[in-house]
Amino acid sequence: MAHIDLGIDEKEFPGISGPMRYRPETAKPLNELAEVLLRAPHSLPAGERELIAAYVSGRNECTFCCASHSAFAAAQLHEGMTLVDQVRADLDSAPISAKLRALLRIAGAVQISGRNVTTELVAAARAEGATDLEIHDTVLIAAAFCMFNRYVDGLGTFAPEGQEAYVGMAHRIVEFGYGSAANAPAV
Repeated sequence: MAHIDLGIDEKEFPGISGPMRYRPETAKPLNELAEVLLRAPHSLPAGERELIAAYVSGRNECTFCCASHSAFAAAQLHEGMTLVDQVRADLDSAPISAKLRALLRIAGAVQISGRNVTTELVAAARAEGATDLEIHDTVLIAAAFCMFNRYVDGLGTFAPEGQEAYVGMAHRIVEFGYGSAANAPAV
């Protein structure tokens, strides 16, 4: 049970969806930020941006956000959950592009501290073809997910066990996006 009474059935509205129902006035801008960062037109595919969110959430040990964004990434990546698991287990040997690996290293640095992002990490990402927009958005996705992770875990919200619990959420996010009425039960 969450640390505060969210006024909802946490099993029906797990993770971040409970606090978002509790405070819809803060949910709206948070969902809008997630929509822009993770789904809006961009040079990085949505699946890769979700992978950045899952990677940071895993490093933060946020069960709900890691599991949900892993499912969201898997639903949008050709290699599915196999690739997500490989990236989360061993970034250096995962079968991803050198550019994505460099961006994930930046995201990992942000997860520790924004000050851990060095000119060398940025130069390495640029050398692999990352644009300034991709570097900017990687830093912002990582920073935003540190906030989302702390929001979810700071309130002690319920996280379903097992990856299968997140598949339905993934389908809703991919089809309808963040904050849509169709997605209301599981943001």
